Amino acid sequence: MADQDQKQRETAVALKYDGSRAPVVAASGLDEVAEEIIRIAREHDVPLYENAELAGVLARLDLAEEIPETLYRVIAEILAFAFHIQGRTPEDAGS
Repeated sequence: MADQDQKQRETAVALKYDGSRAPVVAASGLDEVAEEIIRIAREHDVPLYENAELAGVLARLDLAEEIPETLYRVIAEILAFAFHIQGRTPEDAGS
């Protein structure tokens, strides 16, 4: 049985979307690796979306694996928002 007082581990997952196929996992990690993924994203002005449950699901995927079809809608909404706040469109993804 897991210790209920155990600190939840920080998880980060980076997705890559080229506009031609479903987004794929570009990076994934826990704790220090998660912090490094977040640091690099911030350094490159990549929008961050915080959702521990979604990150946990995505972290189970392998690197370069496409997101499952069941997550298409939620990831599409996140990508649309990220593009919007950057003044871009999904058509800009490949550039």
